[in-house]
Amino acid sequence: MTPGQASGLVHAPLADWAQARGQALAIQCGGESLTFAALHTAVAERAATLRDKRAPAIAWVDSSLTLVQRLVDFMGILASGRCAAVADPDWPLAVQHSVQAAIPDAPCDMPAAQPLSPFYVGYTSGSTGLPKGFRRHHQSWTESFRVCLEAFGIDAGGRILAPGRDSHSLFLFGMLLGLWTGGGVVVQERFSASAALDTLAEGHTPSLISTPSQLILMLEVARHKSLQPIEAVRLILISGARWMRHRTADLRGLFPQARIIEFYGASETSFIAWMDSDESTPAAVVGHPFSNVELQLRAVPGEDAAGLIYVRSPMLFMDYVGAGQDATAALRDGDWLSVRDLGTLDAEGRLCLAGRQNRMIVTQGKNLFAEELESVLEAHPAIALASVHGMEDARRGALVVAILHWAGDSASGNQAAVNRPDALQLMAWCRQRLEAFKAPKKFFVCARWPRTAGGKTDHTVLARSLLQHGQHGQPGQPGQRDEPTTVDTPCLHRLP
Repeated sequence: MTPGQASGLVHAPLADWAQARGQALAIQCGGESLTFAALHTAVAERAATLRDKRAPAIAWVDSSLTLVQRLVDFMGILASGRCAAVADPDWPLAVQHSVQAAIPDAPCDMPAAQPLSPFYVGYTSGSTGLPKGFRRHHQSWTESFRVCLEAFGIDAGGRILAPGRDSHSLFLFGMLLGLWTGGGVVVQERFSASAALDTLAEGHTPSLISTPSQLILMLEVARHKSLQPIEAVRLILISGARWMRHRTADLRGLFPQARIIEFYGASETSFIAWMDSDESTPAAVVGHPFSNVELQLRAVPGEDAAGLIYVRSPMLFMDYVGAGQDATAALRDGDWLSVRDLGTLDAEGRLCLAGRQNRMIVTQGKNLFAEELESVLEAHPAIALASVHGMEDARRGALVVAILHWAGDSASGNQAAVNRPDALQLMAWCRQRLEAFKAPKKFFVCARWPRTAGGKTDHTVLARSLLQHGQHGQPGQPGQRDEPTTVDTPCLHRLP
């Protein structure tokens, strides 16, 4: 461990790497790149400017810059002792103004940063429509970097491909991990599956951090182009949404030398649990807790099996800034924190995720977690993605409705060579695998699948589409914790 890493500050190792491996690649995005020496110089210049003009304690990263320069800006803000706030470029203008107005902008002199000093404000979507800012201190991420290397080994310290926006905390984490370890990072302004595969095939970037949707697109492109297996990839880290484990074998076929890791966490908690991906593992299992994480499962009224998951670790966030509490806000109890997920522990001590509390549907007097049914539907060879909702029903309490996206209906334009089932066939598929009450009573198809800026399914937009389709009642709101959607409300078609 370098002196900078031991300091507990996210940006501190940069000075060590500028000395020890100054000409090594630090950041690359397309044709733009910086070595560690050049990055250190640029960061120092930016920090000096911020100190001279006595910038606010929380300074916004300039979203008009290129991604490479935004990372310079981010690190410069940290080096000045300040906290960097990262906006989403897809926010509507009114949202941008509201969010930025909630951050104090009075100029100030900053003391030297300490491990518990705030360094980052990121944003998740809130149920009120206004993004919630979450604030983190340095130690929460330096400890995350440390336990990442401890759990995943030396390959986690190599050059990493983080093909997503810096406004998505998963990818920002990957970017800063590459700078903290000295391995360097390759980034993309906009995700391109083809460009990502080209980067990995070059052999200089052995690690990848990715969302499931990105990996599925990479698999589709690789199949369409008949690409050869990419032997140089040693580590794939998957998070941001549930990985479809029935595709793990396909992923191993494309990256035969890679260790494939799934990890579970949240913007407010960082890491919680992890596991080596295995298609034989039940979908609910998310793995064993990290070595520095303690878990508690607390009883929930009306729920016999699953408990509310509480976490205690040195990686928890500080607080929310700029927005009040809402139905998706984390719950605090002293040193313990819950992001309102429900779960159980299996006989092997692995955490099993039942679902999010505000996505639980009560139908026929019984509890159904949308995530469980979505996993069963997505295991059907004709279905790429599913979104499950509960709609008011006088007899059942809630009518279970599923929205589907067919396999092959992707940006690549390839049609899957598989027969598409009707509603009765899908009901039978679900009843063979789940209790009968969990089978959807209605199915809709959505060709233009909405995603958040972080690549997750935007269940809130799909719920809105159900209402606009002429249905009655309020769909269950899923409360995804990610950036706001980047698409308009799509059209749905009833499956006969």
